[in-house]
Amino acid sequence: MTASPPPTTAEELRGAGLRVTAARVALLETVRAGDHLGVEAIASGVRNRVGHISLQAVYEALHALTAAGLVRRIEPAGHPARYEGRVGDNHHHIVCRSCGAVADVDCAVGDAPCLTASDDRGFAIDEAEVVYWGVCPDCSTGRSS
Repeated sequence: MTASPPPTTAEELRGAGLRVTAARVALLETVRAGDHLGVEAIASGVRNRVGHISLQAVYEALHALTAAGLVRRIEPAGHPARYEGRVGDNHHHIVCRSCGAVADVDCAVGDAPCLTASDDRGFAIDEAEVVYWGVCPDCSTGRSS
């Protein structure tokens, strides 16, 4: 039996109840091809694919894609929002204090161990956000990113 091919970006948008537009397809593909991109970098990537798009349209599309669970927004303290295509798991991030580089960090042990709070206070916990802070290898050796 042959495995079915993965859904196209357009099929994922439809499956999430979103209207399929060239800009949304380009935006989702840009986020997934990038590495914790900021809004300006995403807008530039979308413009390279489809031509002009306003920054407001990028913000609106990011909001819709985030609400639909197709992209994830992270906002480390003191830094602008970044977006990533890795969704559906409970991974964390490490941020460089010097240059602001962001990288994914998987949970340390087992399946999302940090979802077990010492006292959940009656909450139904479904996500935990951990941000590790440090200095990236490029900054610690004096190289620029």
